[in-house]
Amino acid sequence: MRQRFSFQSLVPTTVMGILNVTPDSFADGGKYDSASMAVQTALEMEANGAGIIDIGGESTRPGAASVTLEDELARVVPVIEQIRKHSDVPISIDTSKAEVMRAAIVAGADMINDVNALRAEGALKVAVDHQVPVCLMHMQGTPKNMQVQPSYHDVVSDVVTFLTERANECILAGLKADEIAIDPGFGFGKNVDQNYQLFASIPRFIEANYPVLVGVSRKSMLGAVVNKPVEQRLAGSIAAATMATEMNVHIVRVHDVEETVDAVNVVNAVREAKSQIK
Repeated sequence: MRQRFSFQSLVPTTVMGILNVTPDSFADGGKYDSASMAVQTALEMEANGAGIIDIGGESTRPGAASVTLEDELARVVPVIEQIRKHSDVPISIDTSKAEVMRAAIVAGADMINDVNALRAEGALKVAVDHQVPVCLMHMQGTPKNMQVQPSYHDVVSDVVTFLTERANECILAGLKADEIAIDPGFGFGKNVDQNYQLFASIPRFIEANYPVLVGVSRKSMLGAVVNKPVEQRLAGSIAAATMATEMNVHIVRVHDVEETVDAVNVVNAVREAKSQIK
């Protein structure tokens, strides 16, 4: 029988593999255009060390158009069902729609990863009803307009405050505090400088006492520094994942699983060695 997924069961730091079954995601749109190909990729990610597979059926890249409920369900549910026939790997459903959350959990998903922090109608109720772990992300605006002059009084304090307040609201609604993770939302309503201020302040998020998820894989904040297109940002992505791991984040969400797992394993080995030095 498949064990119930919990953030407490994660090794430090766990790699979450990104599996976008969409035609228009910024890094891998259209790459997994059939359920069988997506399932094969998920199993390869697991074999390469991914501790969680994050499945999304609606692109949240800047400027992305919304997807109908029917289309999103048709993209993600068959993939989850097929993965479950072959593997017990923890599955995260990357969605903001309550109906997709519920259907994905019934199909075998273990957690909810929501860029909208469970603010859509019915979303929080689904999480409470099923008592699954959730990741709450900060986003200013919507994917369609979030990169139009994002503005903050103090980006770090503003984002930390939003996430802790939102976590408190979820706890009051019936979620368990130890099953809530937070995500600063790199690239979601932030310019390059704001993204790096947030990254440098990861310890502030750790201090909030919730598991922290960091997702910067192949994003434009890396492109702005390395001056390379999406498909050539592997080294930058690994550097960011390595730094996040050194800062003790709980989950790094990435496209390039095998390479990132190698980097994370080295950091974890050094961390273990430090703990044994007298």
